[in-house]
Amino acid sequence: MRRKAPASRKKKPSGSLGRVRIGIIRSEYNSDLTRQLATNCRRELLAAGLATAQIDEFTVPGCFEIPWMAQRLARRRRYDVLIALGVVIRGKTHHFELVTRECARGIMQVSLAHDLPVVFEVIAAYNRRDAQRRAGPDRFNRGLEAAQTALSLLRNVS
Repeated sequence: MRRKAPASRKKKPSGSLGRVRIGIIRSEYNSDLTRQLATNCRRELLAAGLATAQIDEFTVPGCFEIPWMAQRLARRRRYDVLIALGVVIRGKTHHFELVTRECARGIMQVSLAHDLPVVFEVIAAYNRRDAQRRAGPDRFNRGLEAAQTALSLLRNVS
C-alpha cells in the first residue's frame, strides 16, 4: 500500500484493510440518486471493517468533472483506491453519450497513468426509472457493487 493511515481512536479493521484509504468521488448532478449510491458504498466499506477515517468523499458538479478530481486525488498519492459515482440520464440530445464516454475515458487514463484502481460506477441510464433501480436501497445498488469491487481489488493486490 502507498502509505499508513493516520492513527485513529476508532476500532482498526482487521487484516490488510487496516492501513488503506479510499476516496469516493460523487457527482452532484442527480444528487438524490448519487447520494444513495454513496450511502450504500460507504455502508458496505464500513461493514467490511474500514474505519470512517479511512474513507474520504469528494463531490463535483457533474460526471464530466469526475476524471479531473480523480487526477487531483491520484497525484496526492494518499489513496489506495478511488471510487467514481455518478448518474447520467439520457435526454433528447447527444450530450448523454459525450458525458459518459469522456467520463469513462478520463477515469481510465487516470487509473493507468497513476497505477491506481479507479472503480467506475457512473450509471448511464436511458430513463430515470432505470437509474432509480440501479441506485435504489436494495442489493442491486451500484454503490454497494462499487465498494465490493474496491474491496476485492484491495485484497487481490496487497
